[in-house]
Amino acid sequence: MVAPGGDPRTPANAPAASRRSIGSDDLGPPRNTIGTVDLRGVITDWGGVMTNPIAETVNAWLKADGIDRDSYVTVMRQWVSQAYGGEDSESPIHALERGESSHAEFEAALASQLRLIGGGPVPGDGLLTRMWAGSQRDQEMLDLFRRLKAAGVPTGLLSNSWGSDYGYPRELFPEMFNVVVISAEVGMRKPEPRIFLHVAGLLGLEPAECVFIDDIQQNITAAEELGFTPILHTDAATTASRVSELLGIDL
Repeated sequence: MVAPGGDPRTPANAPAASRRSIGSDDLGPPRNTIGTVDLRGVITDWGGVMTNPIAETVNAWLKADGIDRDSYVTVMRQWVSQAYGGEDSESPIHALERGESSHAEFEAALASQLRLIGGGPVPGDGLLTRMWAGSQRDQEMLDLFRRLKAAGVPTGLLSNSWGSDYGYPRELFPEMFNVVVISAEVGMRKPEPRIFLHVAGLLGLEPAECVFIDDIQQNITAAEELGFTPILHTDAATTASRVSELLGIDL
């Protein structure tokens, strides 16, 4: 769950003259064209996009629990490399995100690879809850998706799930998303092509009709290869500006 760096992708911008304001009388589903296909929907990741950066949350957990950072970096570098490697590469992250292992099993596996700063063992029980305790919602991104959905833009959530329901505010989802796809609930995970096609299908759209937002480059690359128009998320203001340009509406 370490989000790699990288520059946002820059698909062709929508002409300024084609942009419309949300709330205008003639507003319907957007019809801004990239190539020969109209962009209509927006799909987003959750952690690191609709929340504060994953690195901030993890750093707060390591400090609060007194976990030796080197032990964490060593195990997660290997697991994350496997999680975003080739098709034959598997790690405990795969099983957790696909719902193939329980939270307790993952907690025990991760805790066994960690140590406290003083050298002692890290308690496994409740590890995932403690890990994500510092996650905070990004209100600007939540408001962006509220505005998109209210404007008639088909919106979707596509999230790889990590334990303890990952802090999803499900009571708020109807305000922001037409469809919600959580990896552990469907037995698929990003960057597997089938989960991207699944969420687009639930929206009734083709990949080429969808903008896809994520903070991990491997997921962005996988989506782009399927025809989605990608936005590599760095901050709310930049992402909102790119969505506005791509859909041809003022947000």
